[in-house]
Amino acid sequence: MQRFFGLQITGTLDADTMAIMRKPRCGVPDGNIADFSTFGGSPKWNKNSLTYRIVNYTPDMSVAEVDNSIERALQVWAKITPLRFTKLKSGTADIMISFGSRFHGDYYPFDGRDGTLAHAFAPSSGIGGDAHFDDDETFTLRSNRGYVLFMVAAHEFGHSLGLSHSDDPGALMYPLYSYRNPDTFVLPRDDVNGIQSLYGSYQLPGSSTPDPSVVEPEPPTTPDTCDSTMVLDAVATLRGEMLFFKDGYFRHTKTSESKAL
Repeated sequence: MQRFFGLQITGTLDADTMAIMRKPRCGVPDGNIADFSTFGGSPKWNKNSLTYRIVNYTPDMSVAEVDNSIERALQVWAKITPLRFTKLKSGTADIMISFGSRFHGDYYPFDGRDGTLAHAFAPSSGIGGDAHFDDDETFTLRSNRGYVLFMVAAHEFGHSLGLSHSDDPGALMYPLYSYRNPDTFVLPRDDVNGIQSLYGSYQLPGSSTPDPSVVEPEPPTTPDTCDSTMVLDAVATLRGEMLFFKDGYFRHTKTSESKAL
């Protein structure tokens, strides 16, 4: 964990490590230290037409809001791959979506409010592809007073499609939750590279080239902290830490370490 999150490797539960452990996050293990990564053996769906079903709903949102959030979260991945998703109202779908608390039918119980927000399973038969959301959390449509369901679901569906966690803090597949406006969200470059490594890019039927009519905003790339030419937006000092801001990202370090940056 300390290596993955770029902390000082002490091998002990020091204050910085405990602070990371208390942050809201996905319940899937972090795995290897890499930018985008896939699960062991790179499991993926062997078809491009997938089904999903919302088994039950959270009381925090209306049915229409949950439906909208889930559909848009799946479209995040459909826009840049050949994958297409169809909603089922009954029966067993490839991706079964449910809300539950504590022990909820698998071997990975939730931990109550905050902490683990959700988890999902890599493509396979049975429970593979399914996504579970902790109903002890407060999910919202777009407010930052709670966890935006669209953002949590988009991350979990990355797992449902075969992506593991990324150590790029700007990536959707970074394990820690951060608020982003769902109305302006664009899938970051690291995630685009990851999902297209499994399924390729979206193409016109019968064509071997990407659809030119599909024009998406250029995926954002996390700023390189080693870029000597980068111009920071702001620098601030707070509670013994120095904070560096660039675009929608920030990095922090102890003031005593700031000269090393």
